[in-house]
Amino acid sequence: MERTTQFVGQSLAFLDSVERASRAAPLNRPVLVIGERGTGKELIAERLHHLSGRWAGPLITMNCAALPETLIEAELFGHEAGSFTGAAKTRHGRFEEADGGTLFLDELASLSSPAQDRLLRAVEYGEVTRIGASKPIRVDVRIVAATNEHLPRLVDEGRFRADLLDRLSFEVVTLPPLRVRNGDVPILADHFARRMAAELEWPQWPGFTARAQAELEAYQWPGNVRELRNVVERAVYRSEDPERQVDVIQFDPFHSPWAPADSASAAPHENPEHPTAAPRAVEPATAALPSAATGDLRSAVNAYERALLEDALSRNRFNQRATATSLGLSYDQLRHAMKRHKLHEGEAAA
Repeated sequence: MERTTQFVGQSLAFLDSVERASRAAPLNRPVLVIGERGTGKELIAERLHHLSGRWAGPLITMNCAALPETLIEAELFGHEAGSFTGAAKTRHGRFEEADGGTLFLDELASLSSPAQDRLLRAVEYGEVTRIGASKPIRVDVRIVAATNEHLPRLVDEGRFRADLLDRLSFEVVTLPPLRVRNGDVPILADHFARRMAAELEWPQWPGFTARAQAELEAYQWPGNVRELRNVVERAVYRSEDPERQVDVIQFDPFHSPWAPADSASAAPHENPEHPTAAPRAVEPATAALPSAATGDLRSAVNAYERALLEDALSRNRFNQRATATSLGLSYDQLRHAMKRHKLHEGEAAA
């Protein structure tokens, strides 16, 4: 279960971006990695480092958005003792720590203008000057930077230095979002599910039901591979029986019939293309009425009840507890009704 630099996928869009990174890796040039959140930008940075001649040197990572603007320059370039309040001793910056290796700057677009100025000099001349020092220090560092912003647009808006972008964009690797990686969702889902099943010490991985597989493939994945991993691992660990296929997928972990009223009404985590249905009372019009031609009242009532159950299960993403709440039933009553209509094991009518 140790984290490794591992790429899983077979779509051409994905393989093309990995191939571009692999070809750029041996060159001692800066690389920009562009992509939405969760697409694997840090994994690409690790690949660029480990396939380069610097593989034995340090790989230093800095998230530029994780620090306040006043500390970013001190983190990048270091400082001398007494150079500002709280600087009790001399501290090496990330550039010095990465000497002989690779410096990965995540969230590059969040760098302040002064930090961009100092970064430009470091990239252009291979020199950094600690805050409070008078002499520069030579460093041998390869820069890999990542962002989910469109940097040329930021240049046009005056929020990013054009000359710094020119220095950093020798090669630009743009990672495709998961929604366009045709055929990769089932492969990734199976990969993460098997790892989670092994962590839970299941005897084997039973797989997903056809319905769960279809839901995973239909979802748009705004959080990309990181979101997919969370959804799959959550579904596996919540599954009660390691011998049965996983059938219940919950995309929004915040969705709950007991959610506070303000968050339930605002629905901040709802995906507009695949909304998570909130439990609500079933209206008779929502379920298909049985044919009026039937002459058997009991059969008609049974058919209508089954249609109500199928509709409520579908709207609640087959979460049985949420479905029971929306129908005004106890969990045991719902389970009994599902058993009577043979709706276990994904047998509901399509």
